[in-house]
Amino acid sequence: MPLESMNRMLAAARRGGWAVAAFNPVDYASLKAIVSAATRLDAPIIAQTSAKTVRYYGHQTIVNWARELATDSPVPVSLHLDHGKELDMIKGCIEMGWTDVMIDASDKPYEENVELTGRVCAWAREKGVGVEAEIGQIGGVEEDIAVLEDEAHNADAEQALAFCNQFDLAVFAPAIGTAHGVYKHKPSIQWDTLKAIYEGTEAPFALHGGTGLSDDIFQRCIKLGCAKVNISTNLKHVFIDGFADYHTANPDDYEPLRVLGAQFEAMEALVMEMIRKFGSEGRAAELR
Repeated sequence: MPLESMNRMLAAARRGGWAVAAFNPVDYASLKAIVSAATRLDAPIIAQTSAKTVRYYGHQTIVNWARELATDSPVPVSLHLDHGKELDMIKGCIEMGWTDVMIDASDKPYEENVELTGRVCAWAREKGVGVEAEIGQIGGVEEDIAVLEDEAHNADAEQALAFCNQFDLAVFAPAIGTAHGVYKHKPSIQWDTLKAIYEGTEAPFALHGGTGLSDDIFQRCIKLGCAKVNISTNLKHVFIDGFADYHTANPDDYEPLRVLGAQFEAMEALVMEMIRKFGSEGRAAELR
């Protein structure tokens, strides 16, 4: 199938009480593992690139990879820009073929966040591209963007509702107490805030900071509208460990394709695990 905006898949997920897994690929092999796992389980999937990954490979290379892999698969695949901070980067992704982009102006004053989100929505609308935007500020480190614990702040429900009802967003990301990276302590999820936003809008939500959350937290968040669940750190760990563990177990094997094969299988297994956990296995059939 051609690359497809996450608009339709996330709307279906929110209505159906399940979620689409969103993974951050770091190269062609990890992107291939993400799409392969989704294909095997007949699940829609979101591959979301960081700005630094786009800068490393270039727009054209990444979009070519994504188009090739999506075309060979029968499941919906979204190519999304995660945590877009620079307007030039966001605009470049819209023009080069990303199906979705995130404008993360959550560190700005509310009025500026609204203004920047409106500009990105206008650009995206012309190209049929979906938009993700954020209220509140999610802590931790994500793709070299560090938000210290005392700088992070959760979304205000009333403000969040006004924001997400002002724009036609593919997905809305409210900060509710999760964090990027590895959790140093148990997260304190703001369930009342999430419930209030869920009851006030039909917009799908994005759950950031998915690595390390318990199954119970995942399922409660999904029931309260989190139709997109982000997994980045976990995939990075498997990317490195899959390679290193094979070499440790087979120190005399210097055939690169066997090492890469072990790495690929580890990444594919992780993606399949999360697809099943979030309830999206077999859901691609509903979107064809």
